[in-house]
Amino acid sequence: MVGEYIQVVTTTGKREDAKKIAQKLLEKRLAGCVQIVGPIESTYWWKGKVETSEEWLCFIKSEKSLFSELEKEIKETHPYETPEIVAFPIVDGSKNYLEWLKSELKTG
Repeated sequence: MVGEYIQVVTTTGKREDAKKIAQKLLEKRLAGCVQIVGPIESTYWWKGKVETSEEWLCFIKSEKSLFSELEKEIKETHPYETPEIVAFPIVDGSKNYLEWLKSELKTG
């Protein structure tokens, strides 16, 4: 059971965009939970110079087998030219939580 679950992270410039992404992923059962945190300050390289901006951070709980579809949906909804979409394996977790997560996701 452990190892098949992931936490995907993306950032947006507006809270409303983060909420749209969360709603879409939940409606399509590509995520069991999306937490939106912010605002945060991000500093990064963009087109040859260092930029700083206020962003909203999304923590998306999902399953590794759904990543490609999840990524596609984020890209379709996200306003950024090159959105951050990175996945981290969930290496361990509460058995009850992981069972709940599995029950809320679409099946392969």
